[in-house]
Amino acid sequence: MSELKIYNSYSRQKEIFKAITPGHVGMYVCGPTVSGESHLGHARPYITFDVIYRYLMHLGNKVRYVRNITDAGHFEEEGREAEDKISKKAILEKLEPMELVQKYTNLYHWAMEQFNTLKPTIEPTATGHIVEQIGMIEEIIKAGYAYEANGSVYFDVKKYAASHDYGKLSGRVIDDLLETTRELDGQEEKRDTADFALWKNAAPEHIMRWKSPWGVGFPGWHIECSAMATKYLGAQFDIHGGGMDLLFPHHESEIAQSTICNHVVPVRYWIHNNMITINGKKMGKSYNNVIKLTELFSGDHPALEKAYHPMVVRFFILQTHYRSTLDFGNEALQAAEKGLKRLWEAYEKLEVMSWESGVGSHGADDELDAKVKNLVAEFDGFMDDDFSTAKVMANMFELVPVINSMRDKTISVSALSKETFELLQKQMKVYIEDILGLKGVTEADNEKLKGVMDLLIDIRKEAKGKKDFTTSDKIRNQLTKLGISLKDEKDGGMSWNIE
Repeated sequence: MSELKIYNSYSRQKEIFKAITPGHVGMYVCGPTVSGESHLGHARPYITFDVIYRYLMHLGNKVRYVRNITDAGHFEEEGREAEDKISKKAILEKLEPMELVQKYTNLYHWAMEQFNTLKPTIEPTATGHIVEQIGMIEEIIKAGYAYEANGSVYFDVKKYAASHDYGKLSGRVIDDLLETTRELDGQEEKRDTADFALWKNAAPEHIMRWKSPWGVGFPGWHIECSAMATKYLGAQFDIHGGGMDLLFPHHESEIAQSTICNHVVPVRYWIHNNMITINGKKMGKSYNNVIKLTELFSGDHPALEKAYHPMVVRFFILQTHYRSTLDFGNEALQAAEKGLKRLWEAYEKLEVMSWESGVGSHGADDELDAKVKNLVAEFDGFMDDDFSTAKVMANMFELVPVINSMRDKTISVSALSKETFELLQKQMKVYIEDILGLKGVTEADNEKLKGVMDLLIDIRKEAKGKKDFTTSDKIRNQLTKLGISLKDEKDGGMSWNIE
């Protein structure tokens, strides 16, 4: 049995994975900032780490998977003007900040359900852990690695770098950082431009604000994850994940502040998925190619020729190794659509076959038996080699014509030994459903329809509550035309069925 090897971004090499506590794995993945709708850039990390989570459990581990929700500010210093994204968007949408947060958190959860990602074991919010963040900042100040200036608190990067390996994760050199950091608001408060905010003083117009020993303010972005990871996974834990865009400054800053506060390097294995491009271009507002997940599923975006099913997107992402760049284009997505259909149809055929049905028709084929056994046996080896889903899928597509030939009876089922046939059935099921997390598009469509109907029922209830009978009747009548009947229940609920 091979050992699991993980490419550690910190050491820049593959390492044999050994959990701090054998059989128990602590994994933290940076979650979304819920100041807007989830987009295509969110699909890759959360599908990637979902498969990693599934595989670690498949190996028999008890996994505590912590994925946070950033619902407080998200103060950024690198590359753009300092801003509080959530407060800014709340004003634009005329919503209370936490109302906005709830709206986009719900949409994010809905999108993750469409992708069939498992829920994390803990999903903490930044606003729910202000006390822990303040406590951590106090410890860093006490250790002499942070200072207060005008109600804000900054981490002293230069002092830390003098005795610690600052920049190792991201490959940044401290002298270069001091020379290249942009001049942004509040820089004059810092001792050095490379210093980052642990706490920011809140201007009077700032909506989200909390009391602290340094005055009314809000947390810096990096301290949020350090505080939540420490609380739920301890001073040192096994795996920290996220997109490569978080290497610097976010993850580099997490290492520095957690190391000082907890007196130990926080993470054993850093895992980063590579970035995505859209038709060869980086995704960004300037290219007008930021595709929201709702647009991806509906096809309602100029860059899309059609709607793409969530399972097609999941399948497409897993066809490429997570550390390779991935280009989303209509041609590639449509090829993935055909590929998923072909794989799923073969899998369904295999599910209903029995080895006994082929006994007596043709003799054993030792060469084919060895080939199938080897292709299936390699699944585990590929996953143990830094979660290579792409190679697992390549083997599956070599098995598809064998399965189809057995179904069409051009090859007898008994050409394989009973042991090999049962191994094929078992491992295809385990890998397709449990590890890769794929579903047949028809099955997934039923769940999608249920989600849409639940949403329409909620809107209709709301309309009836406001005595807006025009909207209420319109929903009922339009659904009737589509062959879906709504029934008002005695308890105030509603049920539906397809006629």
